Amino acid sequence: MNMKIAFVGKGGSGKTTLSSLFVRHLVAAGAPVLAIDADINQHLGPALGLDEAQAAALPAMGERLSLIKDHLRGANPRIASAATMIKTTPPGEGSRLVRVGEPNAVYDACARPVELDGGAVRLMVTGPFTDADLGVACYHSKTGAVELFLNHLVDGPDEYVVVDMTAGSDSFASGLFTRFDMTFLVAEPTRKGVSVYRQYKEYARDFGVALKVVGNKVQGQDDIDFLRTEVGDDLLVTVGHSDWVRAMEKGRPPRFGLLEEANVRSLHTLRAAADATYASRDWERYTRQMVHFHLRNAEAWGNERTGTDLAAQVDPGFVLGEGLATPV
Repeated sequence: MNMKIAFVGKGGSGKTTLSSLFVRHLVAAGAPVLAIDADINQHLGPALGLDEAQAAALPAMGERLSLIKDHLRGANPRIASAATMIKTTPPGEGSRLVRVGEPNAVYDACARPVELDGGAVRLMVTGPFTDADLGVACYHSKTGAVELFLNHLVDGPDEYVVVDMTAGSDSFASGLFTRFDMTFLVAEPTRKGVSVYRQYKEYARDFGVALKVVGNKVQGQDDIDFLRTEVGDDLLVTVGHSDWVRAMEKGRPPRFGLLEEANVRSLHTLRAAADATYASRDWERYTRQMVHFHLRNAEAWGNERTGTDLAAQVDPGFVLGEGLATPV
């Protein structure tokens, strides 16, 4: 299967821990994996075993946005210059598409391999967010680098892209939330955890987003019953305390093969749920949604910001898909 998977949730829900476990699970099974940390709190690198210095040294996508734009623009005649590309700019004839396992200039600049038990994951990060970044322009330039990259990504057979990202409203304004085959919303068995789920589901309702809830920090049947009552059939699996995770958080992770059997079963369930969406993958809808959000953002702020009619960037005959070749 070739899948784009998002882990979302409020801060402290444990989504980064779960996304890192899922990445380790895929890598241990021999699958090629690209992991992207698009969260305000950049913790995916450490969750995958990097120390603070190694994590801090990761190249930030947000600081290399011009390079990313230059590469993805390729020879697309509808894009006059990289400077006119915004986070929602869709690909068209002549654009450079990117693939999970290939070498390219974006990976050279922005990705680094992280060695795990049984293999390695290619890791990309938006870069740390400062207080100044949380203004609209800077914040979106960092998450926008991820969205632009995903808009031009064609994931091939048996490849996985796992994105750790916030459940905030910014992802709905831009359409980032529609870029995934499966979204796992990590929720604690609390009213606040459930409210994040309800907000996300409401936003995603009209866009065919596949959404499943992972109940985290579950301590007993009462917690499971609470989640089941609140989210119904969207509850896919629950995860409780893990000695393996606690050791990992202390910087002393055991071999991944020693992860508790119950948690291994949960990870199998997550992968099976993600893989099951492959049969309903619809590249035409995917491309159509890309265009929808691009036109919306162009009208709202992009045309004024760039001094260009960004609707002209849309290639009406172009549909992203697995069979497309990238121009050299």
